Amino acid sequence: MPLVVLSPSGGSGLPEGSPEHRYEVQLTLDRQGFPDPAAWQADSATWHARRFWPGQGLMDGDVVYDPDQGWALRFFRRDDSPVDAPIQAVIRGSAPCRPGENVTISEPDGREFAWRIVGVG
Repeated sequence: MPLVVLSPSGGSGLPEGSPEHRYEVQLTLDRQGFPDPAAWQADSATWHARRFWPGQGLMDGDVVYDPDQGWALRFFRRDDSPVDAPIQAVIRGSAPCRPGENVTISEPDGREFAWRIVGVG
């Protein structure tokens, strides 16, 4: 399963981007390079996600899919149960998962940030 690495592509929160902030997400991609909802629904294994944030360290989580809302990420603290973990980032994009493409991530407070795909491997 490919590992997709996202880094900020600038904007109001991080206008110059930031190599210290990143998401790493395991996704099965369809032939066009988009995350594959059918593969996610058929897979009994967790699709892992990680968030690296200065001052907060590493947060482990997973990828979730909802046909009405699309793709999202949940991150767990040590005392959180995955069953009760809230959605923390909603991913939207109209381009395939390829280096150089951008996606938008909506944080729980509603703020949206642009993220660039810097690696797929």
